[in-house]
Amino acid sequence: MKKQDISRSIEKVDSREKISGAAAFTSDIKLDGMHYAKSVRSPIPRGRIKQVNLPSLPKGYVVVDHRDIPGENVVKMIHDDWPVFPKTEVAYIGEPILLVVGPDKEKVAELADAVEIEFEELEPTFGFTNSAIDLHYDKGDPDRAFETAARTVSYEYETGYQDQAYIEPQGFVGYLDEGTYTLVGSIQCPYYVKNAVLATMAADEDDVRVIQAPVGGAFGGKEEFPSLTATQLAVALRKVQKPIKFIYEREEDMIATTKRHPSKVRMEAALDENNNIQGLRAHVGLDGGAYLGLSGVVLSRGMLAATNAYTIDNVWVDGDVYVTNTVPNGAFRGFGAPQMIFAIEMFIHHVAKEVGEDTYTFRTRHQVSQGDLTSTGGVYRDPIILDEMSKKAEEISDYHRKRKEYEDPDTFKGIGMSWFLHGCGFTGSGEQEKIKARVKLKKDADGTVRILVAAVDMGQGPKTTFRKLVADVLDLPLEQVLFPYPDTRYVPDSGPTVASRTMMVVGGLLARAAKDLKESWREGEVQEAMQRYKQPDYIEWDQDRMKGDAYPAYSWGVNVVEVEVSKVTYEVDIKHVWSVYDLGKAIDERIVLGQADGGQAQGVVGLGYLEVMEHEGGALKQKNLTDYIIPTAVDMPKTENHIMDNPYPLGPYGAKGVGELTLVGGPPAVALAIEQAIGRRVRKAPVTPEYIMELIHNG
Repeated sequence: MKKQDISRSIEKVDSREKISGAAAFTSDIKLDGMHYAKSVRSPIPRGRIKQVNLPSLPKGYVVVDHRDIPGENVVKMIHDDWPVFPKTEVAYIGEPILLVVGPDKEKVAELADAVEIEFEELEPTFGFTNSAIDLHYDKGDPDRAFETAARTVSYEYETGYQDQAYIEPQGFVGYLDEGTYTLVGSIQCPYYVKNAVLATMAADEDDVRVIQAPVGGAFGGKEEFPSLTATQLAVALRKVQKPIKFIYEREEDMIATTKRHPSKVRMEAALDENNNIQGLRAHVGLDGGAYLGLSGVVLSRGMLAATNAYTIDNVWVDGDVYVTNTVPNGAFRGFGAPQMIFAIEMFIHHVAKEVGEDTYTFRTRHQVSQGDLTSTGGVYRDPIILDEMSKKAEEISDYHRKRKEYEDPDTFKGIGMSWFLHGCGFTGSGEQEKIKARVKLKKDADGTVRILVAAVDMGQGPKTTFRKLVADVLDLPLEQVLFPYPDTRYVPDSGPTVASRTMMVVGGLLARAAKDLKESWREGEVQEAMQRYKQPDYIEWDQDRMKGDAYPAYSWGVNVVEVEVSKVTYEVDIKHVWSVYDLGKAIDERIVLGQADGGQAQGVVGLGYLEVMEHEGGALKQKNLTDYIIPTAVDMPKTENHIMDNPYPLGPYGAKGVGELTLVGGPPAVALAIEQAIGRRVRKAPVTPEYIMELIHNG
């Protein structure tokens, strides 16, 4: 009997429990003797803590701060600069200084409000002036390209904050289980949390257990930030010796958790006498906020996208992360790529206009092809089907006709197209040397197979696609393959659920483990199959120089967006979004299409023109979902998404990454459509009505 195509959709296995309300999220967990924790936060952007004045604490209520930490007072990430609890100084508004813990939630909140802290205020920093991380790479001979250029063109671009706006706020429930710190939470990366807690508690490996609860959205916001709340909670557990629930309120979540990095990107092109780009110089600056966290990696991924879907032989790219006295910024779907892809896509169009060429012809002349060198001198080894993808996008959107029709400035209509790529997996040697992912399949005597990995389903679908994948390889019914929520007591470290690596890397290992299990299958016996990640032999990467193969594979996309702009209010009405994606092979088509719709909501609508977040003196002006406006059903346009198969040889059934791809190309597509509609160069996202008005009236 012939197998079904793996792309054929099935019902999401967790859909019914979520629709019915049966799913037990972190806040639903109830334990005997439950206590509650509440943060006391800094009201100033920078200052020294002079004195902490506590209210009279009733019996059973305690304060937890830096003095209670048995190990390192640092949240273990990449850079050791983020304290679990600040000791002498605060660095941003909303920084948690201490916890109040007790058995009554309302009383805890009342006591937390009554804590008074005296500060010596210090001068804060908010501009792009204090660089803490500087990275650089180059390719070819960019100096000569600019020295011999017939002309040069330069522009600057900006993007702003973006909040992940997940439905479920940050939160954990913690308890001691025979001396083991057990933390159940809304997280993306169980082992990030475990390793951070181990360091803070000076604990042995078996003394910390992390369990993923059902997650109500994350988008990167639950990658590194839960390590802060988990370490604080573990310190409190040690002191209180009772179960503790630690859940952020919505406004607290928005003012104190990581955002997408605001960016400033400067680009300069060297052109020859035929208007071909011979060289590119780029500098990307990211606002890292008060602590570095993952900012260096976000910067790196942004820089690597400098040439996007174009081949440029001579490249010079520099980047800085600037420390400011604002909320720390961190992981968000796309991880630096949306900022850079916005800049390079707008820049390619602006260069074409500057030299008087048709923008579509100009970009196709510079389009990347298989065998070309990447921005860092690696090789695009796999087939690239951008030609077919762009032709499909043109056909379904009627792009060329509309582009010509909307050249009439009185229509206030526009259509924009973006091309984009996204590297799958960790950068360079990250998968091989840092993550070293491991997966396990365990077959019980009755033939039930359990998937044991640390990868998290946060709504994107692995609870379905992993089971489907393993069941298909083993020729088993789906019901015979289980994927329990990850628990570090039982699952190996398969790496974090980030970087568009879940299906390509972890799924690839699971497929190989399933193949091994199938070949050794013995009825009535308990068996295990394990796989560890091994980097393809052809990957060569020099981390210090940022040279070589940054990623083993790339996913590709084309977005087309059609808009109409109000001549009176300058509000943008997105009429339609068309998209074509190469993600290798969809393991479940409907799940991928859902990812596409969600990515376009966050990229085209949210980051592109709608979501505004700003700070004033370090205090965020938009701090709840009333004044931070995110897309609703009313804001979403008609969407038409197409998937083109282009299997990646080392991915399961040819699959590559998808989650971030569907966001990264959205902002430039809508910005280019708005640009045509208003007849002005757009160089900033989101493209708000206020910005449009400024462009129209000030040129």
